[in-house]
Amino acid sequence: MPTSVSNELTHMPKPWTSKLIIKALGVKKCNGSLDAATESLPLEKAMEVAKEKADLGHLTGADLKAQTREIIGTCVSMRVKIDGHWANEALEIISNGEWDERFN
Repeated sequence: MPTSVSNELTHMPKPWTSKLIIKALGVKKCNGSLDAATESLPLEKAMEVAKEKADLGHLTGADLKAQTREIIGTCVSMRVKIDGHWANEALEIISNGEWDERFN
């Protein structure tokens, strides 16, 4: 009973988070180069993607803040900034509670 990684990847829940982020950015694709990374996603757009994925049952976060953190985690690997901050910095800002009012 052989299993292949490529077969497992075809069963990932769609739409893929990366595709939703690209759609929210309004671009055809993101540049993966750290030096050339220019895309910046507003936090509110990341929250919209989180709501869409959560409605499909694809996220595990208990609330919108946790679900948005999951989306921003994908932005880290895509080299997409959040409100002009590198995604890792945005995650720290959220952890520090600096954007709490935006989740209400």
